[in-house]
Amino acid sequence: MMGPLIGKLHRRDWLRWVAASAAGASTLTACKPVEPALADLPGGFTGVALERGHSLRPFWQRLAQGLELPAPAAVHRAPVVIAGGGMAGLAAARALELAGVGDVVLLDTQAAMGGNSQGGELKGIACPLGAHYLPVPGDSAWEIQDWLQELGLRKQVAGRWQYEERYLCHSPQERLYLDGHWQEGLLPVQGVAARTLEQYARFEQCMSAVMTESAFAMPSIRVWQREGRLPEAHARLDALRFDDWLAQQGLDDEYLLWYLNYCCRDDFGAGIHRVSAWAGLHYFASRHGFHAPRAAADTRSDEDGEQVLTWPQGNGWLSLQLVKRLKATQLNTDCSVLSITEGRDGVQVDTWHHGRRQHERWLAARCVVALPSFVAARVLRNPPDFLRTVAARMDWAPWLVANIHIDRQLADYPGAEPAWDNVLYQDGNQGGLGYVDAGSQRLDRITRQPTVLSYYQALGDWEQGRQQLLQQPFEYWRERIVGTLSGPHPDLLLRATRMEITRYGHAMPIPRVGDQRVLSEIALKSNTGKRKALLNGERVELLPAPAAGRLIFAHSDWAGYSVLEEAFTRGHHAGLWAAQGS
Repeated sequence: MMGPLIGKLHRRDWLRWVAASAAGASTLTACKPVEPALADLPGGFTGVALERGHSLRPFWQRLAQGLELPAPAAVHRAPVVIAGGGMAGLAAARALELAGVGDVVLLDTQAAMGGNSQGGELKGIACPLGAHYLPVPGDSAWEIQDWLQELGLRKQVAGRWQYEERYLCHSPQERLYLDGHWQEGLLPVQGVAARTLEQYARFEQCMSAVMTESAFAMPSIRVWQREGRLPEAHARLDALRFDDWLAQQGLDDEYLLWYLNYCCRDDFGAGIHRVSAWAGLHYFASRHGFHAPRAAADTRSDEDGEQVLTWPQGNGWLSLQLVKRLKATQLNTDCSVLSITEGRDGVQVDTWHHGRRQHERWLAARCVVALPSFVAARVLRNPPDFLRTVAARMDWAPWLVANIHIDRQLADYPGAEPAWDNVLYQDGNQGGLGYVDAGSQRLDRITRQPTVLSYYQALGDWEQGRQQLLQQPFEYWRERIVGTLSGPHPDLLLRATRMEITRYGHAMPIPRVGDQRVLSEIALKSNTGKRKALLNGERVELLPAPAAGRLIFAHSDWAGYSVLEEAFTRGHHAGLWAAQGS
């Protein structure tokens, strides 16, 4: 049963609201104030120009028929061209500069670099347009550790590494709306049965056994390189769907399965019935494990929960830092790749510049292909077999981010205080992952300042999710999002002033059964000779990167799932491989 709706931080506002609605009304079941109509909330689609990729189909159809492109309006030259300006492409550009290679060209189809790690603004307030946090990286991701140190986010104090507190997510970090109350954390605990708690403990035991049998790492290629193959334990997990593995362990509790579905959709865009058991377990094993809630009498201490770095504009802050620090790289936005042709003397990259409305050509000694694999397979003339294999077998989850500007903090049900990440149990909007508050990092969180709530929705479990995302109008999504968020926040329409939605047709690859086997085999057949690169005066061993002649591939697709740690690491090493021949 739902409790009284009380704006705990602003009780005077609540009292005025109640008085305006009906005399004596004090609970949600009493009379509500007259709310604005849904149609009164303005907004639209923004952030990513999905139509650009679709507008290139005539060029691709021409190439598929064996016809040549018309003569370009301009021809340019560069030692290395990087196709794709997401995190992998930006990391490759940074690595090339660190290796002493200048005059590199970075091309991206959108108006801003960053891929699905872009940031934006809504009514002057910074907010994410895509990924919104970075877990504090472990030692397997030393490339990211070094980069964060370069940015001043990581430093050594008294022999221990510390992160800049301004960017560590402030407490409270997470809360869950369940049965009319907010609870701390995302694992349902309050009011659950003893069997649910037993299942949590059982899952912790299973996780511990998996982690004992074989190590996991982020990025996962470090395990492949160390073992010289996909470890047998990982291969067994990769051969099973996550829901089937859970059933084999006798894990069937409703609350546990909801939580695991949420985790998989959050990282992979689809739930436990679509991702592999390897993916579902890697989510925990490569980071902080899983820790079941302890009984009050249990005095054992848990390890600290996962720390994350976050900014009002999400990981858009990180992509912006990469862009700002590139001094010897030419950044070309609004520039879509039409075709990539490898020749005996170099690489030819044909592009369409959306601003100048013309076909342009780049000639380079080498090309880092930092494009999603399905795009790379489309634009490459005579793509290698391994690229065709990956592009044909992978599936990608559509995704949306809805940024909602509110003029002051929303009224709240009792329970946990407003947090950075706010999730709804069994969100009525399928694939809904809750919202983050762009103002959560403010030192002053109790004043009634405007903020932006960023609501995330993964559509990997939707039937024809990509088609729905592209064809349904803004009003369709606005109705679903306002409808679900009005459950915990009935005054949403009173406080909301604008909603802007960013859509990603192919936001992330879904790590399905068998993907790790295929990707590990491709990686370990690439760049088989152990080579080192000189980086900041130190020789570092290069990780293998898929390559074909003068082409080096860098994208999180080659890991089988999309997280910043994978994209950055693969881009970094692809850039170093490109520098070897420049």
